[in-house]
Amino acid sequence: MPLEAFATSDTLSFGVELELQLVSLSDLDLTPASPDLMHLLKRKPFPGNVTPEITESMIEINSSVQTRYRPLLAELLEIRDTLVAAGDMLNIGIAGGGTHPFQHWSEQRISSKPRYQELSTLYGYLAKQFTVFGQHVHIGCAHGDDALYLLHALSRYIPHFIALSSSSPFVQGHDSGFDSARLNSVSAFPLSGRAPFVLDWDEFANVYFAKMERTRIIKSMKDFYWDLRPKPEYGTIELRVCDTPLTVERAAALAAYLQAICRHLLERRDAPPVEDDYLVYNYNRFQAARFGLDGVITHPKTYEQLPLREDILATLDLMEPHAQALGSVEALLHLAEAASGGSDAAWLRMQYARQGSCEGMVNAAIQRFRGERRMR
Repeated sequence: MPLEAFATSDTLSFGVELELQLVSLSDLDLTPASPDLMHLLKRKPFPGNVTPEITESMIEINSSVQTRYRPLLAELLEIRDTLVAAGDMLNIGIAGGGTHPFQHWSEQRISSKPRYQELSTLYGYLAKQFTVFGQHVHIGCAHGDDALYLLHALSRYIPHFIALSSSSPFVQGHDSGFDSARLNSVSAFPLSGRAPFVLDWDEFANVYFAKMERTRIIKSMKDFYWDLRPKPEYGTIELRVCDTPLTVERAAALAAYLQAICRHLLERRDAPPVEDDYLVYNYNRFQAARFGLDGVITHPKTYEQLPLREDILATLDLMEPHAQALGSVEALLHLAEAASGGSDAAWLRMQYARQGSCEGMVNAAIQRFRGERRMR
């Protein structure tokens, strides 16, 4: 089938998706509780939306379409409180974080949804290893050409979102040395990485996508696991590199930062994106995933070496007028504090040292998601 037309949406409208961990409060391991939790949540209206994910120890929550930071944050807080209350009834802890620190992929159960069963058949053990947890942010675009322009212009800022959201340092009971180890699981899939460099929507839909469809490798945009991808049915682009933060406050702030950058880019005062911008893309992505805020990136146009933390702080300052216009100055201040003080990955390592075990770290993350700020 041809790729659907790019839907009309309000420019810079936005929404958030968060994949969350379901944790047994008896042993702090992941638990396949999504069927029971979904059944309980259907008993009354749910703010936003909640769906099962690829394995039964995960769920995904979705905000509604928003235009301002404060209403988005308020909705995410309401969703969180509703989930926490339901989890308490089932003795389930709800947590953020890009990975659970000691779960074993072989023990995970694939959800019953037909698409997930098909993915399991196709990808084998990779499907269970995909029990990792990310934040996706959608940004509304006026038309497909704007969507592709933003998609490629944003490649310069991908390391910012990896480092600011990083919350997956532990894998299989060990410190991986990465701030975002989750991205290594994503990169294992053959249709991951970056989108092809196409700036014209007609060419993307009628040439690139049409060719890919003829290969019978893909059927829809869902089959691409790109870091950024267009979603024509929604009229958006979707950022997919973020780990799920430990708090919904961080998640809302990241969405507001993306909205501000997109407003800046749509002014088209920066040099336009070109194919050569991607010469440094994979290495910059690695630096952010491996070292987080302490990474060093290469500017795609000048090839200047930039400490990532300093680049983030400078960009947050540059985006301040856009945040003023969008009502999200508070969000950028939140991220500036995080960039200066330390990421969720650093917080998790600190909790591991303080608690003395992965189980203690998970328990601290559950409390942090609930909004209990005792352990900073």
